[in-house]
Amino acid sequence: MAFYKEKSRRKDPVSASPPPDTVDADEGNAVLDGPDELGSPAELGSPAELDSPAEPISSPEGRTPVVPDPPESVPSSRGLRRAARTVPPKAGPKPGHGSARVVPLIEVEHVRCAYGSVLAVKDVSFSVGRGEVVGFLGPNGAGKSTTLRMIVGYLGPSAGFVRVNGFDVVEQPLRARRAIGYMPETAPLYPEMRVREYLTFRARLKQLESQQISKQVELALQKVEVGSVARALIGSLSRGFRQRVALADALLGNPPLLILDEPTAGLDPNQIHGVRNLIRELGSEHTVLLSTHILSEVEATCNRCLVIDRGVLVAQGPISMLRRQLGGQRAVLTVQDRRRRAFGLVMGASHVLEVSPIVPTSSLLPPRPGDTELISEMVRFSSIPPSGSEDGVVSLLVTFAPEVDAYDCLEQIVTELVGSEIRVREARLKETSLEEVFIKLTGGADAS
Repeated sequence: MAFYKEKSRRKDPVSASPPPDTVDADEGNAVLDGPDELGSPAELGSPAELDSPAEPISSPEGRTPVVPDPPESVPSSRGLRRAARTVPPKAGPKPGHGSARVVPLIEVEHVRCAYGSVLAVKDVSFSVGRGEVVGFLGPNGAGKSTTLRMIVGYLGPSAGFVRVNGFDVVEQPLRARRAIGYMPETAPLYPEMRVREYLTFRARLKQLESQQISKQVELALQKVEVGSVARALIGSLSRGFRQRVALADALLGNPPLLILDEPTAGLDPNQIHGVRNLIRELGSEHTVLLSTHILSEVEATCNRCLVIDRGVLVAQGPISMLRRQLGGQRAVLTVQDRRRRAFGLVMGASHVLEVSPIVPTSSLLPPRPGDTELISEMVRFSSIPPSGSEDGVVSLLVTFAPEVDAYDCLEQIVTELVGSEIRVREARLKETSLEEVFIKLTGGADAS
């Protein structure tokens, strides 16, 4: 009988282990962490102890030994939420490679977000690699800010997955947020606090190490160049300086990822120029995801862009590739052609999709090399050959197929024109503007 009581007091290895769900005070929900949350091997016991089955408990009356059933686990609210989501298989190393794949800093997979019956984001997927500066474009109401809020963990996706630095923002929100510096469109600054005081307060909220707070604040002040107003009240600063303070807040802790939502909204041209230069400098040390509807801002700071319209990602890729695929490859030809033969010769050339006359005008100065804005305003699409001026000088806008080398095609056309005794005054490639690409992708109207 004594032997039976002694055995009953032994703890089962399974039931003695702590429950997998722990409550995080900041989130107010259960946080499910992976194997990295477990203790050391010494705390968990040896493999032999963990793998061995539970020892049968002897019966005092010589009956058949009984093995106790493991206790039934009650899923937490977060556990139920995770159970409703389909867990994708973990990506392993590719065949023939010994190392695992390089994990992007941002992974968005089939994400949807609904506000009641309104679906704001519809099945969006993309990734952002380390060291990239990526523009996130879209008209007002297209779903840009909603997508950013899901990435930083402010909103939970209705479906799909978002991972930052390899951590799921729903399952491991604190670990994901430690990799993010977020600057919202309207920065929640405290006007009654001084700049250094505010940044020190924010550093403590972000749980930076006490001995590192002063150093991190000074580093952030230096990077965004607001050290001269460090003792000033935030409420007394101009909007440009307040934007820089918000950016300094995002830089605290030196996160690898910066997410900037409309960082130049409401700034004057000089302030916009300063913020753009700052973003370019930060791009050398951080991955930057820049959300904006100002196209010149993306052209000035980014090397790749994502375009979202009405909650759907309609295009993504390098800006040069989008220009070539969606805007076409174009060239401007200016010839002296009294006999009006140039239009037919150019139209019949290989890989030419369209030839449009440029309206001749004497009120405008001749376009300078590389001046695409003037040319784009002078374009008039028509299938009628141009009449030209009195001396027979006409300008043509030629569109080539996207898969060919436009420079080679233009060279062949010039050779043919010269061989036909048509004088060529100008021949140059015309780069499609990002604005033209944007209008074609979004239909030229703001999303409602």
